[in-house]
Amino acid sequence: MLSPSGRYLSFMGPGPAGRNVLVVVDLQDLQKSKALARFSDADIVNVRWVGDDALVFTLTDRAAASGEQSFAPGLFVVGREDAEVRQLINVRNAPWISGQPMGTDRRLSPNHRMLFVPDDGSDEVVVGELNIGKGDVVTVVPLRLNVKTQRLRSYGGGLPSSASDWIFDARGNPRAAIIEAQGKTRVLWRSDDGTSWKVLLDADRQSLPWVPLGVDTTGALYVRHTTGTAGTSVLSLLDFERLQPYPTPLVEVPGFDFRGAIVGDRASGRRLGVRALTDGEITVWTDPVMKALQEGIDQKLPGRVNRLTCRRCDSDERTVLVESWSDREPASYYVLRSGSTTLQRLGRRLPGVDPARMALLSFVRIKARDGRDLPVWITLPQGSTAQRADKGPPPPAVVLVHGGPWVRGVSWGWHALPQFLASRGYVVIEPEFRGSDGYGAAHLRAGFKQWGRAMQDDIADALLWAVAQGHADGKRACIAGASYGGYAALMGLVRQPELYRCAIAASAVTDLMRFVEGSWWWRDDIGDEWRDHDMPSMVGNAKTDAEMLRANSPVLLADRMRAPVLLVHGDRDQRVPLVHAKDMRNALQKAGNDPEWLVFDGEAHGWRKVENQVTYARRIEAFLDRNLKAAAPRTP
Repeated sequence: MLSPSGRYLSFMGPGPAGRNVLVVVDLQDLQKSKALARFSDADIVNVRWVGDDALVFTLTDRAAASGEQSFAPGLFVVGREDAEVRQLINVRNAPWISGQPMGTDRRLSPNHRMLFVPDDGSDEVVVGELNIGKGDVVTVVPLRLNVKTQRLRSYGGGLPSSASDWIFDARGNPRAAIIEAQGKTRVLWRSDDGTSWKVLLDADRQSLPWVPLGVDTTGALYVRHTTGTAGTSVLSLLDFERLQPYPTPLVEVPGFDFRGAIVGDRASGRRLGVRALTDGEITVWTDPVMKALQEGIDQKLPGRVNRLTCRRCDSDERTVLVESWSDREPASYYVLRSGSTTLQRLGRRLPGVDPARMALLSFVRIKARDGRDLPVWITLPQGSTAQRADKGPPPPAVVLVHGGPWVRGVSWGWHALPQFLASRGYVVIEPEFRGSDGYGAAHLRAGFKQWGRAMQDDIADALLWAVAQGHADGKRACIAGASYGGYAALMGLVRQPELYRCAIAASAVTDLMRFVEGSWWWRDDIGDEWRDHDMPSMVGNAKTDAEMLRANSPVLLADRMRAPVLLVHGDRDQRVPLVHAKDMRNALQKAGNDPEWLVFDGEAHGWRKVENQVTYARRIEAFLDRNLKAAAPRTP
């Protein structure tokens, strides 16, 4: 990350015992690098510059399982020159922090977190004091904290007391407050003189006419809102008189929701362009200098996403950091100094990945059985039929279902699990089934109350398309996923048993009634606000939809699953408690289909420890080899 002046670059380097080290290099002399902070039993994350002379960061423990990450991450500051580390916010449940001398100054309690780093020349950051309820951050009170003196000050009276989220301008002034309660979202706006707040929006969360994204130094509010029959979202400015977005959007990405950010010069506040996501990331520059720089760098690094970050963007002393990646290679980093046309290579992530051995990732749009537009990602192993002149047999397939489900599953780039599977000879099919985000409100809402139903048909249709195209062997396919994806893997054996020879279900929801109702016996971390006001419309109502929920609960349908199943779970999972997997295993055993079983001690909703990730990959590889590499198809 570049410092505000653009002279210094901070990055994380490898350290002893597998821990990382915070390093700063002077870009005017690349030989001048300095290790500023390291911990013998913790890892540094979320690094931000505070001016050119200090950096703040939080901590995590990448060597510990995910279920052991219950501590608050704290906040620390280190000086660029003296490398003195001081703790600003205490860390909860982590007395293990050691290996780095620290001052003993007054520290804030662990129910604080960093919210924002202003670009106002001060030594202050914005921290939030959190009031936490069951599974929810109920309110957040913003405060200003001086990282050098540790002086804490409030913004004064008049701030809304019930806001859980805030939008700040570049100087750290709160301009918008977001309140979530009783299934509604309220957006309050602070007047330019800071003396009053007015309500801009008060609407049901499931039918918001617009969503606030950010504010610039002129006081303009950027919002995202839907338009057209597909309901794809666009970026616009808010008309404060009508309290509606202006009719002409600033950015529209046909076929995709706007997901991105305004790119500006923080020193001047001037907007330089907009970063957006189509299949991959793009940046549309309105500034002619940055546009020309982008075009020149794209020519030097063709066939890649090249993300430009600048400091002193409006100055002749401009410094540009380039992050460059493709579907076959993780990010590499370069720096371009003003007056030079030469990219200085700084390094790359995961240098052990050989791009020449990686598979290609492609994005297509197909038609589901009911005519709905269905986005699909496909990773073809090297040497597959689609890449050869001869027409040998197509490879076996893994249908990889993303979790959420109300998220976008994939964007163009390098992804570890699909590449691992492709390296073992499998074509990987990743559908953005209805209910996935990022492809319009109509596509998202089409998945409401469709768990195990139309959502499941979309997943099957993606496989059928790949088979029809000759990309995949229709007699050798396995369905896999985690969280919702694990649920869909199990339901695939119920709904389309003729398509799948096996299923891999990690962290899977197996009982929809338990999922929507919750339980005092098996507590989860799903907040009451979401469970009471969003889940009934998105998954189902435990009372009025009980029959539908039971009819689509894998734990009640084990007798219809004939193919081999691998169940994987973390014993500290609070999003989908382990009882879901245990009951599924018992049901399958009772039905005469004893599943393979893997539980990671200490892990929660995903695997944090590297050794567990490796074990997971090896178990998947062995399971697929047994069930897909055999010549004869399995009879359902």
